[in-house]
Amino acid sequence: MPQIILLLIIAVIAWIGYRKFIADAEKLTRQRERLRRQRETGANGTLVKDAETGEYRLKRDEE
Repeated sequence: MPQIILLLIIAVIAWIGYRKFIADAEKLTRQRERLRRQRETGANGTLVKDAETGEYRLKRDEE
């Protein structure tokens, strides 16, 4: 019985690690695609409007 519990714990940890790996890979893919489009268009970044001041500034990479 302890072997089954240990095996289940290892399987859950492996599944969580796999999901984290996939999420990080998708995030990296989105960032690379955004940078590629910026290079193609010659843009220096993406502007976002600050809700408080109403000023535009470059979007930071927070994702």
